[in-house]
Amino acid sequence: MSYDLPNVRLGEQAEGDAESDDGGGEPVRTVEYLNFEVLDERGWSIDDDDLFEKAADADLDEADHGTIEVQGRRYVLDAAEDEGFAWPFECRAASCANCAGIVYDGDLSMDMDLILTEEEVEERNIVLTCQAVPASDEVKLVYNAMHLEYLQDRVIGVREV
Repeated sequence: MSYDLPNVRLGEQAEGDAESDDGGGEPVRTVEYLNFEVLDERGWSIDDDDLFEKAADADLDEADHGTIEVQGRRYVLDAAEDEGFAWPFECRAASCANCAGIVYDGDLSMDMDLILTEEEVEERNIVLTCQAVPASDEVKLVYNAMHLEYLQDRVIGVREV
């Protein structure tokens, strides 16, 4: 069976992209995260050059700022849940913006994207955490970006967790 969907990799095709620099083992990558809602509460901007330094100095709750480790092809949202965090999501199928995040630094690759525009991904650094896998050893990510005004038409219901 052949799937000709843009931006979609399934099964062995997705696994083939998981080769690591260390000869095929599963790399462990670090994602430093910050809750988007904190930006508004503190009067910070995603454009602040020292955003994550401010977060580190602000003594925020672990749910709002910290680090998680993501192993191999694990999705960022799944790794956050592995650590006991309840990050927002709805469909887990790249069809809504509930799990949207903003890549502040580093690289994340998405296995699938059916909802974001090319501009949002390439210029605004928006990713779907349910489909995002770290592509660099260290990533800084602002999660919970579903609150961005221009994503509101793609947010569906809000799951209570």
